[in-house]
Amino acid sequence: PKGVINDWRRFKLESMDQESLPPAKRELLRQMSSPQNPNDPRSGGNRKMSFQEYELLKEEDEGCLKQYRKRSMKEMHEKLSFGPKFEGVHDLDSGEAFLEVIEKEHHSTVVVVHIYKAGVKGCEELNGCLDCLATEYPTVKFCRIDAVSSGAGERFSDEVLPTLLVYKAGELLGNFLACTQRLNEEFFATDVEAFLNGYGLLPEKEVPGMEDEENDLE
Repeated sequence: PKGVINDWRRFKLESMDQESLPPAKRELLRQMSSPQNPNDPRSGGNRKMSFQEYELLKEEDEGCLKQYRKRSMKEMHEKLSFGPKFEGVHDLDSGEAFLEVIEKEHHSTVVVVHIYKAGVKGCEELNGCLDCLATEYPTVKFCRIDAVSSGAGERFSDEVLPTLLVYKAGELLGNFLACTQRLNEEFFATDVEAFLNGYGLLPEKEVPGMEDEENDLE
């Protein structure tokens, strides 16, 4: 399709080291990526790819094509997942960062925020559990913030820590004060997962096949 070809042309132009290209090839790439006016016959907006362009695209394309396919796969995955993917637990250092992650995150993304304090029972263990869950649920944004750094230390005294807050599209879905009291004395990531799933707060886990297909492109 013409849209795919044009997208590929732009990606090709952006990813190539143009300074190392001969002037003629550099000019051809510029022409291939320039916006065309479909109503102007001189612009060639509806023209087919020329043989010269085809030969250019064939040259040294293997690595670039892999990058293009990987980017396209990621974009498709995000559309199918209705949101971005994340890695690890995000540390928030201020109340402003806390508000920003709630208000500006993708509308379909579940945001889990752990409010903790060093030395309070259960906080360190819960942090470890969230580290594990972040790898299992990459479409969920797991965050943590020290109660003092949140700017609301008086509201989050040691008695209500650790606290888990769950948001989606800026709306508070779960407010679990002293949440470890609802778990066993010794708890693990699977226990926290079951607790959150009990309230329907976690999405379905990723299909392994999609990740394998992305890895095959590397």
